[in-house]
Amino acid sequence: MLLDLLHWIVQPASLSARRLGHAGDSVRLASRSRRCRAAWAPHLAAAKDAVRAAMRDLPRRDTVVVLGSGLIDDVPIEDLAAGFRRVVLVDAVHPWRGRWRARRHPNVSRLVHDLSGTRDLLLGRSDAFGPMLPPPCREADLVVSANLLSQLPILPVARLEAAGRLGPFTDADAFGRRIVAAHLDALAGLSARICLVTDRGETEEDRDGRVVERIDLLYGVDPGPAMLEWDWVLAPFGEEARDRRLVHRVGAWPDWRPAA
Repeated sequence: MLLDLLHWIVQPASLSARRLGHAGDSVRLASRSRRCRAAWAPHLAAAKDAVRAAMRDLPRRDTVVVLGSGLIDDVPIEDLAAGFRRVVLVDAVHPWRGRWRARRHPNVSRLVHDLSGTRDLLLGRSDAFGPMLPPPCREADLVVSANLLSQLPILPVARLEAAGRLGPFTDADAFGRRIVAAHLDALAGLSARICLVTDRGETEEDRDGRVVERIDLLYGVDPGPAMLEWDWVLAPFGEEARDRRLVHRVGAWPDWRPAA
């Protein structure tokens, strides 16, 4: 706990990112990734392979944008830096661990951006929200949404549930669904190849393999049939509870396109 507090204090994050909880989430993610290193390894390897698959046969490799870069655990930063002239990492917070991993690549840059589009709404500056992808996406050859889609609604929905209302929004599930759908709509409007990697559902299991609970992490929004799928043991036994574990079903689309 004290170590997490220290990491939060030294986290390179803006005041708004701290107020909205992004800095705290980044610290907790880093801590869990260390504790669950072995359990997460297959998922991280599969996610990197999906990005590598997206790189193949690209007619042009000038710019790649990674949305939700975070710790850079789940994207093959070395391959991206070697394969593209410019790599742009985008997130609300760029933790020191991610910065350290990208440090040796001079063609890698960082961009701080609110990918959920809810910052002004949550800070009381507006009654509306709309996800705005950063400008580099418009000229990119490849855009990677890296284990981001299911994460976008978490903090805004929690804030809505705690407050009861955010601007005109009162229905937490509808709010979460709108955030997820809006991100996919924004991606669909790009000319770049889209690599989409996201966890879609969560299953809570006991030690006998019985399902205790299932949760749709995308609020009913369906990105379509995944080209690749795997299970991610997000919280092994003992992480959240001694006799429970959380398993996420992950889908990957190295060349995602919206359903016709």
